[in-house]
Amino acid sequence: MLEIIGVITGLACVYLAAINSIWNWPVAIISVGIYIYIFLYARLYADMGLQVYFLVMSIYGWYFWAKKPAVEVKTPVSIITTRQFITTVLIVAIATPTLGFTLVTLSPILHYQPAAYPYLDSFCTACSLVAQVFLARKILENWLIWIFVDIIYVGVYIFKHLDATAVMYAIYVPIALLGYLDWKKEYKKQIAPNVS
Repeated sequence: MLEIIGVITGLACVYLAAINSIWNWPVAIISVGIYIYIFLYARLYADMGLQVYFLVMSIYGWYFWAKKPAVEVKTPVSIITTRQFITTVLIVAIATPTLGFTLVTLSPILHYQPAAYPYLDSFCTACSLVAQVFLARKILENWLIWIFVDIIYVGVYIFKHLDATAVMYAIYVPIALLGYLDWKKEYKKQIAPNVS
C-alpha cells in the first residue's frame, strides 16, 4: 500500500513539474519521504540517499520557483551552458565509481545486506543528482536526463520486484518528454521578443 501511495504522489509531482506547476514541490516531499523507507527496505541504498537529497532539493526548488522575478508570471526556463554540461559529465564520471565503491565497501562494515547493483545504482543516482538541480533551477535539459535515467530505473525496479515502482518510472518517461516539449515551447516564447 505504501508503494502505491508513493507511486501516486510520484506521478503527480512529475506531472505537475512537467506542466510547470509550483505544486510539484510539496507533492514531491510526500513522495520522497515514502521512497526513503521503500528503498531502504529494498537495499537500494544509493536510491535511498538520493531520496534524502530529493527532499532537500524539493524544499530548495519550492523556494527558487516561488522567488520568481516580479515581472514574470513564473520563473523563466533556461538552457544548459557549456560549463554546466562539462561539470555534469565530470560529476557523473567521479561520483559513479566513488559512490559504487563506497556502497560495496560499507555494506559489510555496517552489517547491511550487500547493495543491489551498486555501480548501476550509483550511475543513476549521479545522473539524478544533476537532473534534480537542473529541475530546481528550471534548466530545460533536466528532462532529457530524466528520460535516460528513468528507462534504466524501469529495469532495475523490475529485477528488484518493485513492480508498481517500475510502472511508475515507465510512466515517467512520456511525462518527462511532455515536460521537455512544454518547457522548450515556453523557452522559445521567452526568447521570441528578443529575436529580430
